Amino acid sequence: MSGNSKNKENNTMEKIVSLCKRRGFVFPGSEIYGGLAGTYDFGHLGLALKNNIKQSWWKRFVDSRRDMYGIDAAILMNAKVWQASGHLANFADPLDGKKFNTMLKTEVGAGVEASISYLRPETAQGMFVNFKNIVDAFHPKLPFGLAQIGKAFRNEIAPRDFLFRQREFEQMEVEYFIRGEEWEKYFEYWRDEMLDWMREVGLNMTKVHELEVPEAERAHYSKRTIDFEFEYPFGRKELFGLAYRADFDLKNHKLEYLDEEAPTEVGVGAEVGEKIIPHVIEPTFGVDRAILALLLSVYTEDKKDGEVRVYLKFKPNIAPVICAVSPLLKNKPELVEYAFEKVYTPLKAEFGRVAWDDNGNIGKRYRRQDEIGTPLCIVVDFETLSDHAVTVRDRDTGVQERIKVTDLQNYIKRKI
Repeated sequence: MSGNSKNKENNTMEKIVSLCKRRGFVFPGSEIYGGLAGTYDFGHLGLALKNNIKQSWWKRFVDSRRDMYGIDAAILMNAKVWQASGHLANFADPLDGKKFNTMLKTEVGAGVEASISYLRPETAQGMFVNFKNIVDAFHPKLPFGLAQIGKAFRNEIAPRDFLFRQREFEQMEVEYFIRGEEWEKYFEYWRDEMLDWMREVGLNMTKVHELEVPEAERAHYSKRTIDFEFEYPFGRKELFGLAYRADFDLKNHKLEYLDEEAPTEVGVGAEVGEKIIPHVIEPTFGVDRAILALLLSVYTEDKKDGEVRVYLKFKPNIAPVICAVSPLLKNKPELVEYAFEKVYTPLKAEFGRVAWDDNGNIGKRYRRQDEIGTPLCIVVDFETLSDHAVTVRDRDTGVQERIKVTDLQNYIKRKI
């Protein structure tokens, strides 16, 4: 990368970090007390964006499938879990020639009775230790998966690059249980599923690359791993991961599955099927990294009315705000009342993600809504009082059209 290109990329990162704080997406953690490295707080719009990403993921990988079971496991687990999983021995980074375990340690209980526990460094083990519970409760047939969205914690030596490397972060993860001989088929299947979802949420796919992770660099449990990398301003780095964990986890936790579809010789009183240890394909998605990559993908600058305009080109289903409603003038009670009662209130009740904006002139409102990625701006003017139609402006094109108030909900539904 040339010097000019690198400076431009770094400048884009600075602009996004500034926008995130100024517009209420992401704030530095504990800022009024000097902050805490590797921690960030999500503001109103950042939380909405995060929830939309998680809901999109959950809808695609859980709600729309018949072979997936959701779970929300505890963050704190018995320390024996981490011993069996290999994390106590292997989950470490080099520091001054020594191995530094990045799990965050805590104590559960009081005084001499206290026992060591850890804030989980990944969400996977909570699913593995509940494997038997899910099988006993739902009797799923292979292949099937467990899915979880939740927090994970790592005592990173050097957290950096905004949301990319933090000490507290969120994962969206699937553990997909299969027969061992079918692992290659399902590995390719999940590779395609992951790529499709990336396109679905609006990532810039020209900046997404696949890296086949060599054996020496794979996690201790992995037989094969692909990293989906993204071209961040600070370099091409991991975004999501796809791993073949074989039977490592269930074997270490001493968990089996009765495969009733396996051919067996059935005698009187014999158990139908065969006891096996399923293998696992693991697609892993970082929520925070997805947010950062998405912000970098949708950040756009163009010229409108002779000045530079910044806007976030979110897909409507992902945008924190679907539409903003404004009276043309906020000092005209008849416009304010109509806009609030006839337009804003019904839309807010139907869609939730609707903003009321009457601050400044219309041009400033448009710029402000563009900057947070709102796809549609709806303005109530004096004509509305007689024709009961509003002006709807499109974020990307700036094109305006008149829409009847009674048609607004269907119009918006078609857009999203």
